[in-house]
Amino acid sequence: MPQLWPPILRGVHHRGGTLGYPLDQLHEEVAYLAYHFHWTRAEIMALDHIERQRWVEEVGLINERLNKEGEETY
Repeated sequence: MPQLWPPILRGVHHRGGTLGYPLDQLHEEVAYLAYHFHWTRAEIMALDHIERQRWVEEVGLINERLNKEGEETY
C-alpha cells in the first residue's frame, strides 16, 4: 500500500475533499452547476459527492432534452 494509507487506516482524518477524486472533474462539476443553477461555490461544495454528481446528471438530461426539442423544430 502507498505511504498515504497507514494514517487513514489508523483513523487519522484530514478535512478537505474526497481521496482520489480528480480535481479537474470537481472543478468541472462546480462550474457546470454554478452556470446552470446559479448556485454559489459554497452551496455546491456543501453537497456530498453522490448528490453533486446526481445534480450534474440531471442538468445533463435536461440539456439533452432541450437539444432534441431544438433539433425537431428545424
